[in-house]
Amino acid sequence: MGKILGIVNQKGGVGKTTTAINLAASLALDGLKILLVDCDPQANATSGLGVGRDDQRNSIYDVLMGEVAAAQILLPTEIETLTLLPGSKNLTGANIELAGYEDRATKLRAALEPIQGNYDVVVLDCPPALDLLTLNALAAAESLIVPMQAEYFALEGISELVSNLERVRAAFNPRLTIEGVLLTMYDDRTNLAQQVTETLREFFKDRLFKTVIPRNIRLAEAPSHGKPVALYDPRSRGAEAYFELAAEYMDRNKITSPKAEARKTAQAQAAIKPGKTPRFWPYA
Repeated sequence: MGKILGIVNQKGGVGKTTTAINLAASLALDGLKILLVDCDPQANATSGLGVGRDDQRNSIYDVLMGEVAAAQILLPTEIETLTLLPGSKNLTGANIELAGYEDRATKLRAALEPIQGNYDVVVLDCPPALDLLTLNALAAAESLIVPMQAEYFALEGISELVSNLERVRAAFNPRLTIEGVLLTMYDDRTNLAQQVTETLREFFKDRLFKTVIPRNIRLAEAPSHGKPVALYDPRSRGAEAYFELAAEYMDRNKITSPKAEARKTAQAQAAIKPGKTPRFWPYA
């Protein structure tokens, strides 16, 4: 079964959707089969992959309401191995409508089970609130990435999030863990950023990602073109950072992508050619 990874933080404007789109794209470009699920009523992950807004189109809302199966509404993207389960503004009403269901917290998990095995990783883009939509994502996910800015108020928010995660783990999903905390829109020239980084490192230790996502204009421009930054400007600092994050995520989870395997094979073949003995430093 594919791993389900939630991108979550109850604070808005910290780069959740940017991370969901670009991490999913970077993993897909390395050869993994990825499903991106847009759980946010703003549907920015949907438009950020070039899919136009259409309120008449079935979305994850219809899946949660039991009106359609997830497999029936999957959309292709510009990247062959990246598939989208679109969101819509109709999700705004889901918080009220789901409240009457006994299984209101596990609707998403049940909906994803039939298709989860078709993907290496399922990425959930969560809304900036601890509501029923986010609760469904937390109940479905195996691990979470928490994007945050290196600011004082972010430290207060992270402690509240950890507390809520413990409640969700106890009530609905005992396997839920924090994959890591990811610093976004990072500027290492400020003392505050460095202080917050050190505080997070002391608290989360190796769960703080080594990769940081810098402030980058190309990263900010890419959604307006309906592309992940890896397609919009693959040589930008933002694209490089998300490729590094994808590599760090795969390394942590012992995932070897098809392209990584191909690179290893090519390197091995280049190092040892038929009829030649490899030489090592110092050369004779």
